[in-house]
Amino acid sequence: MTAVVDPDTGDALPPRAGTADRDLLRLVACGGVGDGKRTLLGRLLYEAGAAREDRLAAVRADAAGRGGGPDYALLLDGPAAERERGDVVHRRFATATREFVVADVPGRERRTGDLVAGASTADVALIVVDARKSLPREVRGHTHLAALLGVGAVVVAVTKVDLVDYGRAAHERISHDYREFARRLGLTAVEVVPTCAPLGDNVGTRSARMPWYEGPALLELLESFPATDRGGDRCFRLPVRYVNQVPPDFRGCCGRITSGAVRPGDPVLVLPGGQRTAVTAVHGGEDDEAVAGESVTVTVADDVDVARGDLLCDPESPAEVTDGFQAHLVWLHEEPMFPGRRYAIRIGARLVRGSVRALRHRLDVDTLDQVPAAGLACDDLGLVDVEVDQPVALDRYQDDRRTGAFLVLDPVTNATVGAGMVRQPARPGAGPSWQRTDVGKAARRLRNGHRPGVVWLTGLSGSGKSTIANLLEQRLHARGVHTYLLDGDNLRCGLNSDLGFRAADRVENIRRTAEVARLMVDAGLVVLVACISPFAADRRLARALVAEGEFCEVHVDAPLEVAERRDPKGLYRRARRGEIADFTGIDSPYEPPDAPEVRIDTTGGTPEDAVAELLARLTAMGMVHS
Repeated sequence: MTAVVDPDTGDALPPRAGTADRDLLRLVACGGVGDGKRTLLGRLLYEAGAAREDRLAAVRADAAGRGGGPDYALLLDGPAAERERGDVVHRRFATATREFVVADVPGRERRTGDLVAGASTADVALIVVDARKSLPREVRGHTHLAALLGVGAVVVAVTKVDLVDYGRAAHERISHDYREFARRLGLTAVEVVPTCAPLGDNVGTRSARMPWYEGPALLELLESFPATDRGGDRCFRLPVRYVNQVPPDFRGCCGRITSGAVRPGDPVLVLPGGQRTAVTAVHGGEDDEAVAGESVTVTVADDVDVARGDLLCDPESPAEVTDGFQAHLVWLHEEPMFPGRRYAIRIGARLVRGSVRALRHRLDVDTLDQVPAAGLACDDLGLVDVEVDQPVALDRYQDDRRTGAFLVLDPVTNATVGAGMVRQPARPGAGPSWQRTDVGKAARRLRNGHRPGVVWLTGLSGSGKSTIANLLEQRLHARGVHTYLLDGDNLRCGLNSDLGFRAADRVENIRRTAEVARLMVDAGLVVLVACISPFAADRRLARALVAEGEFCEVHVDAPLEVAERRDPKGLYRRARRGEIADFTGIDSPYEPPDAPEVRIDTTGGTPEDAVAELLARLTAMGMVHS
């Protein structure tokens, strides 16, 4: 989460009006715990004259009470809730010549997601390094992410130089090592400033205690950075956030221009559809022209159908239209990402369904190593291949940081679980497309005389899933219902015989099973699935593949001690002896359903009782006639 706060009051700030983008410099500030980042930022505010007198008085009173110097970090104290959660806090301040917004990234071990939130719009990365240290792993990680996120320049503030007697050697060592590391990442715009924040050395003005340093003070350096390219000179892009329709015939495309400029008469291309048209009016800009960063309403000619999520762009340099792309993905959720799981993917204002088709490797952000991985845990960064169900218009992230970025959402909760940067669109038409046939599910349903669907039985090994599913299929078959039973053990004898029992293999096992179940539903069958399916996300995936009302989740509930006592195949005994690794319930988790359609407690009644309950439920759902 992020918050935009006043550096003095801690109050929420609205966007600053009346300031040209060329006067604004966005910083992302990061550093390790104890390296002095907060003290440096507080002193920076003080030197810029951005701290109120009453706040300074409180800082001086605190110093008098402690018997020491002022603690300038206290100038950063904003809303307590943000500090306690460790949120990225955006702080705005200004000098006579420049306005700044600083994304203050908390100094903690897990920081990838924080840095993505802070650096995605930053022009300069301010990286804090303790003069007593060499080049910590976390500093290398901060730099790697800044480069990956397109931050064009880096300022290294070497702090606590007073603790090395203001010596030149520590500064030159850090400067040499850092520049060499940055060069490997393609970062050449690097400045290194030695500072002592508590005393103000080289923060606002040059320090007499370091005559060997000939560069500018930190604030002088930040004020001198050239105006940042906000995209005004690049090709026109306008993601359509919504379409404003006013009777009788006004239809305006509303959104924020991410790059380029637009004026009446300009030709535009509407993507992903590919319609060519021209702009007839621009509302919201100055003198009928609007540029990058402005929110506008644009009308177009020819009665072209433009919808929310479309992209208006320059027809001479259009965005790519594709149903797949390679990307760097930062995972932000506690539940890990495994290839094959289905998600909602938001690119601009367009929301589509898709999945990570392949994980090429995980990136160690500290060492730059490419590490083989089966999935991504929270705060991991990986190179992935993404495929989506519908064509989308996008750019490479290095070409446009807005139309080249995307979010991954949980399709059920709509929570953001990942953030990505497009590295390379796939070649259009490179992937297969679904071929429609004349005989569809509706015709098969009419022929079969009943509604198709999936009855998904989940539970621990030994809970009774297979027994209940087998008996249920007998009863359904006797009633003339067209069925098929997909038993987890049977599938592992053929279709899934190449899979093991690691978490990633379990995810792929259920993905394949769910896809087969979907095909059988399309064939008009009632599909019974009896699989442990331990992860809730994978069961949600299976549900999402079929239509509303075609999925019945059944939790075959037996406590671990009961299932282990039954142990019909001796698997629990083998797992306890260490002969089977990653066994569900022993050393691999089982996530029970929160709200299944049916919950069956197999410590009580008989399989016949369970089947009777299921038949009643399936009758209510229309899969079985009474």
